[in-house]
Amino acid sequence: MLTIIAVTVGLFFAMNIGASGAAASMGIAYGSGVIKNRIIALILCGMAVFLGAWLGGGEVVKTMGSGIVPQSTFTEAIALIVIASAALSLFLANVFGIPLSTSEVTVGAVVGAGIVYQSVFAGKLAWIVMFWLLTPVVAFIIAILAATLLKKPFMQKLVSTPKSIPILTALVIFMGVFEAFSAGMNNVANAVGPLVGAGIMSTANGIFWGGLFVALGAIFLGKKVLETNGKRITSIRLEEGCVISGTGAGIVMVASIFGIPVPLTQITTSSIIGIGFAKQGRSVLKKDIVVQLLVVWVVSPVLSMVLSYTFIQLVIEQNVYPVIAMLGVLISVFGVKFLMTQATSSARPLTEKK
Repeated sequence: MLTIIAVTVGLFFAMNIGASGAAASMGIAYGSGVIKNRIIALILCGMAVFLGAWLGGGEVVKTMGSGIVPQSTFTEAIALIVIASAALSLFLANVFGIPLSTSEVTVGAVVGAGIVYQSVFAGKLAWIVMFWLLTPVVAFIIAILAATLLKKPFMQKLVSTPKSIPILTALVIFMGVFEAFSAGMNNVANAVGPLVGAGIMSTANGIFWGGLFVALGAIFLGKKVLETNGKRITSIRLEEGCVISGTGAGIVMVASIFGIPVPLTQITTSSIIGIGFAKQGRSVLKKDIVVQLLVVWVVSPVLSMVLSYTFIQLVIEQNVYPVIAMLGVLISVFGVKFLMTQATSSARPLTEKK
């Protein structure tokens, strides 16, 4: 029964990953009108996500299952708690209006289990955190360089010719599919990595079923995310959309090859900010955007880590005392979030006056 529950929660989590993160990858193609039919956009996304998971998701699954903590740390009960903690973190984030990264919450939940049994591979965790810090910066710089190149007169002339429209159209679709493919490579591990670590699934079965349910989530539950993301990107030109999707997909694919789970949402956001920086200068670096990125980066792993640690201590170890300290950490995290939000709110009137 515990195995069935763990697999069910993991695959349900996979569907939500597909609905939230993966479906957004086709937002530029759909929002710009290149793909007018929403169902076609979601099916393309689902197919690409599944292929990405099936062909290239193995390394990140290994990292989640045995790279952050020893595989012996995972039992069926701990795997269930880790996945449930990650899923609950996303639910609480939705309640509080904080957009979290599925990769970061899953890593945080795994680390929470490792802290209980003092079995975290600190070197591997430091390597992952370094990628979390560097990849948004790299995406920001690449986007600035690409957008600066697109501003050159010869590039403006090239992309404005009628002959360039079919090429840009095909390129936007390709980049959207490429981004979905990379999302499948990286994100399937969030749902099935702990199950593989606990021996509930083999790596091959985990990749197949995890990839399938991420794809199904994108196809059947991704409508709202696709619509929202599509409307948000309508002011972005096709060539800029290609830069954003291509940058995010390329960075995530490289990270996946090295088995590093990375936050695609933050990488994409950094690319968009980079495009805006190249066009508008420092004015695009609004305080609320920076604060939101910081909140996401801090809250995502800490929230799920605290939940995972707390549930393992209470349910498995039946130890109440360490939980009190962890609850203090949780209160501190939301306190930081509140202070950052207040600072942003108080800064807005000054910005408006200027």
